[in-house]
Amino acid sequence: MRMSKLVGRRIKEDPKDAKTVSHKFLIRGGYVRPVCTGIYSLLPVAKRIVTKIEKIIREEMNAIEGQEVLMPVVLPAELWEESGRYQTVGQELLRFKDRNGKEMLLGMTHEEAVVHLARTEITSYKQLPVMLYQIQTKYRDEARARGGLIRVREFTMKDAYSFHTSQECLEAYYMRAHEAYVRIFKRVGMKYVLSIESNSGMMGGKVSHEFMAVSEFGEDTIFVSPDQSYRANREVAVAAWKFEKSAPLALEKVHTPDKKSIEEVAEFLGLKPENTGKAVLYQDDKGRLIFAMIRGDFEVNEAKLQNFAMAHEIKFANDDAIRAAGCEPGYASPLAIDPKKVKIIIDRSVAESSNLVVGANEPHHHYKNFNFDRDLAGVAGISVTDIASVREGDPCPLTGQPLKLERGIEVGNIFQLGTKYSVAMNCNYLDQNGKTHPMIMGCYGIGVGRTMASVIEQSYDQWGPIWPVTIAPYHVQLCSLNPKVDNVEAAADKLYEVLKAAGIETLYDDRGEKAGFMFSDADLLGIPFRLVMSPKTLVNGQVEFKRRGEKDAELINIDDVSARMSAVIAEEFKKYE
Repeated sequence: MRMSKLVGRRIKEDPKDAKTVSHKFLIRGGYVRPVCTGIYSLLPVAKRIVTKIEKIIREEMNAIEGQEVLMPVVLPAELWEESGRYQTVGQELLRFKDRNGKEMLLGMTHEEAVVHLARTEITSYKQLPVMLYQIQTKYRDEARARGGLIRVREFTMKDAYSFHTSQECLEAYYMRAHEAYVRIFKRVGMKYVLSIESNSGMMGGKVSHEFMAVSEFGEDTIFVSPDQSYRANREVAVAAWKFEKSAPLALEKVHTPDKKSIEEVAEFLGLKPENTGKAVLYQDDKGRLIFAMIRGDFEVNEAKLQNFAMAHEIKFANDDAIRAAGCEPGYASPLAIDPKKVKIIIDRSVAESSNLVVGANEPHHHYKNFNFDRDLAGVAGISVTDIASVREGDPCPLTGQPLKLERGIEVGNIFQLGTKYSVAMNCNYLDQNGKTHPMIMGCYGIGVGRTMASVIEQSYDQWGPIWPVTIAPYHVQLCSLNPKVDNVEAAADKLYEVLKAAGIETLYDDRGEKAGFMFSDADLLGIPFRLVMSPKTLVNGQVEFKRRGEKDAELINIDDVSARMSAVIAEEFKKYE
């Protein structure tokens, strides 16, 4: 491709709304252009990159016996009503009516569609296991689209779905898919990707993993042990906390005038936050009140709480709801409230500690020396579990070493869905005895555009991206300096044709721009290898060769360029095998 014909302007200044490296360079380099918030057009260089990413994904999915299909973006609401998600998924699911008044939606994920397909085509155990995958457009009506391609509304995703006759079969295939994902992210050139335990969320299932591209601009919080034997998303991370018991002291009500926060109460009583119990009250999507209590030096992990309470959504309860349950806002206590009216969930940090200060359900008063085992003994309907957020430096549950906090971008996820969708949607098979059973499912997703952006987040310098050779838009950029001088243009044209004939993907900058302008554009395009022809090099029958991201350059004979580039590119590819 000649640069004089390439569609896509390069921009000198950073976009005002760009907060991430990838957003900045994708706009500046002429890769993407926003159509509206969270919706982008891909320009030719970006399209070449994502096509290569998709090729790698297809190769790895086919290698684990995946069969490619293509399902609709527009789906009837009745399929999601079958699964129960039409009512439970929030506004991120875009719902609309067609011209006949039929309820429709734009697919943000395709579990329902693939189950509909599987139940029409798969009937016998002899056809299982099987995996179907697609690379298709999705739409999620994201409330806070940001970060360029990191968080968008419309996106391309590879989603795969496997069907099995047993949990053991699913687990074996799940590990094969996990290994395929490791290969995919290595082949696309990501430098640091962690597979971590994660929260299944609305997808369902008990086991799931996220693949996180570690980046300082990542939206997700990850906790990792020093030896990386433990890796988990903040939503599910646990720590080896140890809480000490001491002899219980007498329960005592104390006056705490206008002291509501943990910090205010602890300071007033001359205690530390870890000597207090913090009450946080929520309401779920059905209006049910959830009373969560945790030690004052911890924070409630809302994902853990929501999962344990089996709630689709939770939000902070308002004062009227709190008072209606017999609690006093700012002074709430699990003492003397009815577990039939409120779901009470106590964190281990409270249950396994002694002599804590807690609310008294009375304005301006707290209790000292609350002991869970004594003061709530025999009260039915109270649950004790882990609802605490892990903090950096907390002890690893496997090694005891301090956990390190990392930031990550979720580029892929895999789920053991079980029978959540197959039972709800009657997706069954007949066994060898003619008995009917629900198919057991797995689900496997990769965001294609997000993968492209995440590669930039891990591979760039101050001038632009540094693309891995496996997904670079072109392998070689040929720059012609002062083309009208000393026959440079003719020599560069000839070399371009030689490179093309050798099958070397080459972007030829034939525009005749000044060197600084040309090299600035080349840096933004991030092509792995650069050849520069100028009157100075041509006089000796040579071109300058330089690798993107390196300072040193060398001169090579024009007649040797094609063979040298073929060898260099082949050697570079080996790094990603």
